[in-house]
Amino acid sequence: MAARQFTLEEAEDLLPFLAPLLFKLRGLKAECDRLQEGISDLDARTRTNGHSLTDDLGRLQSELQKAADQSNELVERINDMGCELKDIDRGLVDFRTVARGREVYICWMLGEEHIGYWHDLDAGFAGRRPLEELSD
Repeated sequence: MAARQFTLEEAEDLLPFLAPLLFKLRGLKAECDRLQEGISDLDARTRTNGHSLTDDLGRLQSELQKAADQSNELVERINDMGCELKDIDRGLVDFRTVARGREVYICWMLGEEHIGYWHDLDAGFAGRRPLEELSD
C-alpha cells in the first residue's frame, strides 16, 4: 500500500489530535523505561544475594507489559492517521507530501505551534529545513 500524502493543511488539521496522543505516549515510554530499570535492578539483586523477589519481579513485568501494550496501541493510532512517528521522546512526526515534483516530508515536533519544516525522505531530523525554502 502506498504511503498517504498530505497537503500542509491536512497535516496541520491533525496536530490537535496528535499532540495529546504524543504526550500520553511519551509518558508511557517514561513509565516503561522506569519499570525496565526496576526489573533489571530486582533481577540483579536476586542473582547476587539469593533472596527471592520473584513476586515483585512478576508485578513489575506485568506493569511493563501493560504500559508497552498501551504504547503500541497509541503508536498504531498515530500510524493509522497516515503520518509517520519518528521519535517518541521528541514527539517527532513526519507527513509525506509532494513539493517541487518530488516526495518529501513535512516535519512537526511536539511543542511546535505549526508545521514549519521539511526534509528529504532520507535526510531525517538533522536535515530539517524551513518550509519557506519549498516555495522559493
